[in-house]
This record gives sequence, structure tokens and C-alpha cells, in this order.
Amino acid sequence: GPTGPAGATGVAGPTGPAGATGVAGPTGAAGATGVAGPTGPAGATGVAGPTGAAGATGVAGPTGPAGTTGIAGPTGAAGATGIAGPTGPAGTTGIAGPTGVAGPTGPAGATGIAGPTGAVGPTGVPGITGSTGLTGATGTGVTDSSMYAANTSGSVIAVLLGGTNIPLPNAQNLDGFVYNGGAATFTVPATGRYYITYQINVTAALLISSRIVVNGAQVAGTVVSPAVSISSYYGEVITNLTAGNTVALQLFGLVGTATLNGGGSTGASLTIIRLS
Repeated sequence: GPTGPAGATGVAGPTGPAGATGVAGPTGAAGATGVAGPTGPAGATGVAGPTGAAGATGVAGPTGPAGTTGIAGPTGAAGATGIAGPTGPAGTTGIAGPTGVAGPTGPAGATGIAGPTGAVGPTGVPGITGSTGLTGATGTGVTDSSMYAANTSGSVIAVLLGGTNIPLPNAQNLDGFVYNGGAATFTVPATGRYYITYQINVTAALLISSRIVVNGAQVAGTVVSPAVSISSYYGEVITNLTAGNTVALQLFGLVGTATLNGGGSTGASLTIIRLS
């Protein structure tokens, strides 16, 4: 008759403890090699290993054919000039060219040294003496304007600080000069360059000065100003004088009295001579 329905599955009971593993049996014979499976995808590239040592250089191959000549590069900068080489031997002298046109005459050279003086020729015969010419007029002498005058009478001079003229009335030789006795001055008759000299001798040493004055102004170089008392004075000078100037001999620089030597001896004197 027909199969009845399956009964309900019963509930599994609890698993019991595993039994102990049995001893492995002997390996069976290898089975036949199976068909190769498809190639799997490539794995990732591994890290490169260290470079190996270079191999020995191979034998050089045959030289290849020469390439075509390249375009010339730009010219480089000129190098430094080299040391000059030794001078070569002189070449043979060329044939002389035709003579050129003469140049202009150069300046005259320096005068040569004078030659020795020739021997003196014989003295000629004396000529006839000519007649004596007329005597010319006498020219004016330069020293025509000169004078000398002195004081030999022992005058007493009252000296003022600004100066007192010494009278010179004795032994006068005036030759054109004019003496003014009141002022004790001499007037110059001609313009020129004159030599003037004087001396004064007093009876007692004094600390006083002497000089020549022209028109009242002292003449440089004629002043005698002693540092100590003296009794004799002397001075001389060459100076220019103009016609009409008045010249006098003075004592000055002390208010007092000076007594000139007298009795015929020279107490004071003045000499003036025109030089040019």
C-alpha cells in the first residue's frame, strides 16, 4: 500500500567526546598528474638586487666609417702675442735706387773755432803828420759844483732837542754854493748825485747826536747817535740833491751846550762834491 508520511525527526542528542586519533596509514601511491590550472596573476616586482661586478672589457670592434665633417665653430679669441723669435740673417743688399732730388739747404752750422792769428806783417812806412786841429772849447767838469767850509773859532752851540745848525764861516771854498750865515745853510747850485762828508770835534765828551739835513729833513746814513758820551763825530754819504736844496750840519737830541774846538783847529767841517 502507499508509504505513509515520515515521522518527525527527533532531537539530536549531545555530541560525545572525540575519540583518539588513529595511527596514520601508509602513504598511498601518487596519483596521475592533473591538468595544469590557469596561470595566476603576476606577483609584485621584487626589490632589485645589488649590481654585479663589471665584466671584463670586450675586444674592440672594428672602426666604423668616418662621419661627415661638422660645420666650423666660431673663431676663438686671439691668443697672447708670443715672444719674438731671433732676428733672421740680413738679406742681401738690393740694387741702389736712383738718386733722389736734392733737399733744401739746411741751416748754416755753428761758426768754427777761429784759426790761429797770423804773423804780424811788416810795419808800414809812417804817413805824413797832419796839421794840428783847432782846440775845442773846455767842457763843464762834473765836480765844478763842490764846496768846503769849516768852523775854527771855537763856537759855543746851544743845542735844541730838535736840532741846531752849526755855523761854518771859516775856510770857505764854495764853487757855486751860496752860504746863508744867519741860518747856517748852503744852497745847492746844480742838480746831481753828491758825496757829502763831515766832522765835528767838541771840547768835552757829550751824549749828543749829529746829522746832515736837506731842506730840514735828516739824510739817512749821516746820523751818528752814540750810546756813550763822545767828543768827535764823523759821517759820510752819497745822495741826490736838487738845485735850490739847502744843506746844513746839525747837533741834536740833547738840550744843552756844546763847545767846538777852536784856536785854529777844526771844530766842525763840511765837504760836498758833485759826482754826476
